[in-house]
Amino acid sequence: MACFYFGLQFDLNLLKSKRYDPYSNGTKSNVCHCPYESIHLLKRGFMDQRTSNLKKHQHPAWSATLKRCVVEAFPPAFRTGVWLLSITIPVSFVVLILKTTGALNLMSRVFEPLFTLLGLPGESAVVFATACLLNIYSCIAVIETLGMTGRTVTILALMCLISHNLPVESTVQKKTGSSLLKMIAIRLAASFAGGMALNLLLPADPLSIAPSMADKALADTTFLSDLQVWGIGMASLCLKIMVLVTLLMILQRILEAFGITGRLSHLLKYPLMALGVPRQAAFLWVVANTLGLAYGAGVILDHVGRGHLTPPQADLLNIHIAISHSLLEDTLLFVAIGVSAWWIVIPRVILAGIAVWLKRLIDSIRRKSIRSSAADKA
Repeated sequence: MACFYFGLQFDLNLLKSKRYDPYSNGTKSNVCHCPYESIHLLKRGFMDQRTSNLKKHQHPAWSATLKRCVVEAFPPAFRTGVWLLSITIPVSFVVLILKTTGALNLMSRVFEPLFTLLGLPGESAVVFATACLLNIYSCIAVIETLGMTGRTVTILALMCLISHNLPVESTVQKKTGSSLLKMIAIRLAASFAGGMALNLLLPADPLSIAPSMADKALADTTFLSDLQVWGIGMASLCLKIMVLVTLLMILQRILEAFGITGRLSHLLKYPLMALGVPRQAAFLWVVANTLGLAYGAGVILDHVGRGHLTPPQADLLNIHIAISHSLLEDTLLFVAIGVSAWWIVIPRVILAGIAVWLKRLIDSIRRKSIRSSAADKA
């Protein structure tokens, strides 16, 4: 106790001295402070030192979150990329065989009358059929194999973005309450309507591109030369797929980790109502356009299963996202091969809005007819 008392008395004497400087390690200096100012400076010096130590040993929270997003994205991105390549490479090779054997030339002649209405060559049927049954990655592989360019790729991109992976995505929408056949019919109709519209709106290709494209696709060349060209193009495409999948996985996790997905759903609530989408479905619209229908199926099914949407609201959402979904990932895949994002984003959103409002109009007419028939009976 005696030591504590004398130590405390010494500190008080120093504070009372007008020549004490708290920043001089207890030594006397020419700086003059009053006792209260000295106490304040001592406290401030201690807090400054503590803040400095915290800054040295702590990293910003956002930096750790970004690092976590990147680290967590790599394993699933690698697995997804390998799975996509396991489909893309064989499909592309089958198309190469069809092209070499002349079967592709026969198919193009059969479908040429239909696709001519869309301003497309007959072999475009192979691209569209691949997209309908499989995914966008396989569709792009076929486009690269056939050597298509210009407005043909843009029109096909829009059609394939609306109608792709139909067996899987339509089954997901069936589980949320919509008719499988109705979803397929809506997507196919929207694809051909969008293709016809782009055929009228898009400018013609330069003369250096237009006549040479079909010749490049079906030219008589040896199998070895075709195989060499295919191998180089496929290697480049595989690299693009792995890089894009990884970047998209990282971006999706960043959007979720920083709450951007939730903010987007709040901001888009009223604009989506103008497109006919119920405001209760704003979050699911964001999920469908960031994760896609296949990857975001779990979130959509859970949301609908818990009763956050009524069956009519879920049906309206399904009609919209059937035509316009995955605006982030799928759009970037076609942008990577030279397609303008403008021509494959805006038409999808417009077509989806038209389809939803037509559905609302039909439902409104049906309700009025039911009410009128009930009134007549009464």
